[in-house]
Amino acid sequence: MDGQMFCFQCQETAMGKGCILKGVCGKDARTANMMDLLICTLKGISVCAMQLSQENVSYDRTRLVRLITESFFSTITNANFDYESIKKRVNEAKKIRDELKMLLKTHNLPCKECIEVNWDVAENEYDTLAGQVGVLKEEDEDVRSLKELTVYGLKGLSAYAEHAARLGYTDSTVDDFVVKALSDITVENLNSDELVSLVLQTGRNGVSVMALLDKANTETYGNPEITEVNLGVGTNPGILISGHDLKDMEMLLKQTEGTGVDVYTHSEMLPANYYPKFKKYKHFIGNYGNAWWKQREEFSKFNGPILFTTNCIVPPAAGANYKERVFTTNATGFPGFKTIQADENGKKDFSEIIALAKTCQPPEEIESGTIIGGFAHHQVMQLADKIIEAVKSGAIRKFVVMGGCDGRQSGRSYYTDFAKALPQDTVILTAGCAKYRYNKLPLGNINGIPRVLDAGQCNDSYSLAVIALELQKAFGLDDINKLPIVFNIAWYEQKAVIVLLALLSLGVKNIHLGPTLPAFLSPNVVDVLVKNFGIAPNGEVEEDIEKLIMV
Repeated sequence: MDGQMFCFQCQETAMGKGCILKGVCGKDARTANMMDLLICTLKGISVCAMQLSQENVSYDRTRLVRLITESFFSTITNANFDYESIKKRVNEAKKIRDELKMLLKTHNLPCKECIEVNWDVAENEYDTLAGQVGVLKEEDEDVRSLKELTVYGLKGLSAYAEHAARLGYTDSTVDDFVVKALSDITVENLNSDELVSLVLQTGRNGVSVMALLDKANTETYGNPEITEVNLGVGTNPGILISGHDLKDMEMLLKQTEGTGVDVYTHSEMLPANYYPKFKKYKHFIGNYGNAWWKQREEFSKFNGPILFTTNCIVPPAAGANYKERVFTTNATGFPGFKTIQADENGKKDFSEIIALAKTCQPPEEIESGTIIGGFAHHQVMQLADKIIEAVKSGAIRKFVVMGGCDGRQSGRSYYTDFAKALPQDTVILTAGCAKYRYNKLPLGNINGIPRVLDAGQCNDSYSLAVIALELQKAFGLDDINKLPIVFNIAWYEQKAVIVLLALLSLGVKNIHLGPTLPAFLSPNVVDVLVKNFGIAPNGEVEEDIEKLIMV
């Protein structure tokens, strides 16, 4: 497919079917195809690694797992648009693959790998290989759907595993699962039932990795606290940090202390404001802006440097005044943006960003006031008695989980309208950037409990699950679905996929999912999800209020 691509991994995919010329996200065909080659190579690595493990042949497992998870992270929607960066990962993956194949040969073990790629080509011919290995190679629509659902779950899982690993926390069981699952969908002839089982196993491991990241974050930075976050600006130059990685947040705050440069969070980094360890930094001013998709307008007004620690990057418009002051790190990349690399000990030098900030004007104020957040599971459980009493007295009729992702489509105004239309005796539980559709609305409180309880980033959807499970115990219920909790989830990319699979693995049913169902779900797979889990698409606001709240 010279000059063409196929990608249907995100909610915005073209015509609700798949991007074939250029990604709606801005990813060009050449980069998209190179990502396909990268994933193909990761599959080959996993197959070789599984064979070596089964024969008890040792290899550098840590290096292999970190390559797989970091590479998966780089292919998540809006994370990396840099062809050369992805190609570099392909070369590293091919190197490890070749090393593993040599180990197999040394131990007289046959190579089970069945990836049909002829690597006997020069590096400048990789593009030809990349056009041969996309998702459409799997001809059976239902098998393709279940395999891709697993792969996208693994991408989200890998993102969270990477954040935890950067704080020194790993889970060998989860790591082993990633390798085995990737190998199984590559060389094992799994039937539909086995693939459905693998999808749910991916969800269970998603729960484990989100619990691991929760532990990593809270043991490192303290339990999130109820916090009023400033939305205004100071008088000093500033640096805007976006994404999800709290380790980068910590390093940036330490290196900017005493420099006269302030730090602001953006989009999914907002919950950094809730952690006690970050509050000690007087130059940590608050949050600037809204969800990721508004960054073109908001970055132009910030005036200072912007650091992307993870997705979501929106390619800047031609002539944008901020292109020269955007930096990337970790799995992110964009042609023309400077990249900050970590040293062998994981340390990063942000001095170039700080020096640039000192030459910039202070941010232009785009809003003022505060918003409240910090309602992760530890904090909410401290309010458990108050919450339980409010439910028993009828003051709170239902909790509505409205976590997930925000996006550009006009139809996402549904979530704002839904929040406004909710009866006054309901409380919204949220995590992820979907909250920007309603977290600044004047929705009030119930007996002192805010009607929007923000648990944090998308990975903090784990907190929402913990809250539900703890309330189930408190009410003495034998089924989580008997709680006065309903789910109306927004999705955009692959981290939302692992959150959805995690909820399904916990037995949560009747989730409303929108604003559209994933294009990678075949009609038959949708039928399975509807029949077994009661998943339903969004309808009209009034209809969904009736279905979810009034029953």
